[in-house]
Amino acid sequence: MPRTPVYIVSSPRPDVGKTLISRVLSEFLLLQNGNVLAFDINLREPSLLDYLPRTTETAAIDDTRAQMALMDRLIINDGVSKVIDLGLHAFDDFFRVVDEIGFMKEAIRHGIEPVVLFIPDATRTSSNAWTMLRKTFPGSPLIPVDNEHVLHGETPKDFTSVRPLRIAALPAFLRSIVQRQTFSFTHYLRTAQDSSAELHQWTRANYTKFRNLEARLKLYE
Repeated sequence: MPRTPVYIVSSPRPDVGKTLISRVLSEFLLLQNGNVLAFDINLREPSLLDYLPRTTETAAIDDTRAQMALMDRLIINDGVSKVIDLGLHAFDDFFRVVDEIGFMKEAIRHGIEPVVLFIPDATRTSSNAWTMLRKTFPGSPLIPVDNEHVLHGETPKDFTSVRPLRIAALPAFLRSIVQRQTFSFTHYLRTAQDSSAELHQWTRANYTKFRNLEARLKLYE
């Protein structure tokens, strides 16, 4: 049975590029597969819903009904890749619920591949959260995302033994461009006149990395 991925983009820390990475991943999946469904669990603004309103829904885990409604959507093997932009305020509660209901194992049974993309910084909070995830979900794909803008090329010791997904830093003037809510990475790739421009190369490189990640996980087989 083909496996449908559910990407959980997460961090217990603020300002690590979580929503940006969720955006790039969602746009890549939409370009590659023709569809994607994203869930925005984020109290901060701007959030993923602001950037990709056509493919993003808001979700909550404040009570049991909301939790089950979300999990029921994630466990459907419909061939549509899912992306969760998990806000830091919901980090602990989300993974607690996932553990309590045995979501990871149940998802695999239904042909779903949960993939945690964890974005660390150099704090103890980040390190403790990563350790918790590895102990709680030992059989699940846990991919650290090395955001150069956050880590400045220095990998914390807790992550040195794991193959990371590396995201290069963008200069400040390019970050100001991609932070516009009307900006689309895919549209930029299709319309940019200069394919050697730094933003063009950055976007193409990250699309390629996400494609290679899918190959590593052997999804859709």
